[in-house]
Amino acid sequence: MQDKVRLIQYGVGPIGASIVRLVLQKKGFEYVGAIVRSDPNKIGKDLGEVAGIGRKLGVTISSDAKKVLQASEADVVIHTTASFLKDIRQQIIDAVNAKLDIVSTSEELTFPFLKSPEIAKEIDDLAKKKGVTILATGVNPGFLMDMFPLTVTSVCQDVKSVKVTRTMDASIRRLPFQKKIGAGMTAEEFKNAVAGGRMGHIGLPESIAMIAAGLGWKLDDIQQTIEPVIADRPLKTQYLAVKKDEVSGLHQVGKGLAEGRTVIALDFWAYIGAPDPRDSIFIEGTPNVDLTIKGGVHGDLATAAMAVNSIPRVIKGPPGLMTMKDLPVPCALLGDIRRLAGN
Repeated sequence: MQDKVRLIQYGVGPIGASIVRLVLQKKGFEYVGAIVRSDPNKIGKDLGEVAGIGRKLGVTISSDAKKVLQASEADVVIHTTASFLKDIRQQIIDAVNAKLDIVSTSEELTFPFLKSPEIAKEIDDLAKKKGVTILATGVNPGFLMDMFPLTVTSVCQDVKSVKVTRTMDASIRRLPFQKKIGAGMTAEEFKNAVAGGRMGHIGLPESIAMIAAGLGWKLDDIQQTIEPVIADRPLKTQYLAVKKDEVSGLHQVGKGLAEGRTVIALDFWAYIGAPDPRDSIFIEGTPNVDLTIKGGVHGDLATAAMAVNSIPRVIKGPPGLMTMKDLPVPCALLGDIRRLAGN
């Protein structure tokens, strides 16, 4: 029996670093490699130092991805580099060619069949050929606005519509997230960024498509709108300040339409100082289900948890490109990874 499940950390930004810290709290893991794309401030440094754990792990961060993937004799790659499939395609292919299972936090990879079916098929075919499992997960997309409502529908005899509302106070989130929602921009800057595809939460269309696929619904269209939330007073976070009348965040709505009506609605609010944060699901069906998590789920903490807790499912999963609806929903990883993964 192998002593520990051997991991490569591919990407050591804020989310990657938080995953490293969480992994080291669990039993049965060992980091044997670490990769960043081109950050000179991290290349050549110890993974423990960059992840902020207060000690060295004896794992040097490298920018030579192929060398690390092929030479590290790892079991699983934890991939946390970018949101868009076109940006990570080669990274995923290189890991698959090294015959490594993959847990990724890439938003578009959570349901890549929607926007990039050709790339999805390419990756799926290769993964099956090499005998490895790929799963992209996270809190949103990956759970709260897709897998969670799908799970809730299991108590329904029929379902007419699904609505999920997520409201979060972005002041407690990391700086890249606050920038991603436009905090501190003018309304005009925000509008231009949206028009240029550089602004907005990534993943609502993927979540809608996953819900539809899970329920066996055929949608006629998926639509999305993105609007700024304007601050009515000066606001400040640990990282930035927002003046009155500047953008404090965004309101983004995704809709899945079938036969002339909205059957899936995802209502996403993320802005500095949002009152009454919460995650709510309403299933119209038999019976109706109305569920709210007061205070909402902390996205950064939950994303790290979803990635780490999914490792046993990926190790035991079938070869191919999986989505969260294809594998058992992960539970908190409290025991030894070797026992839970069946090694």
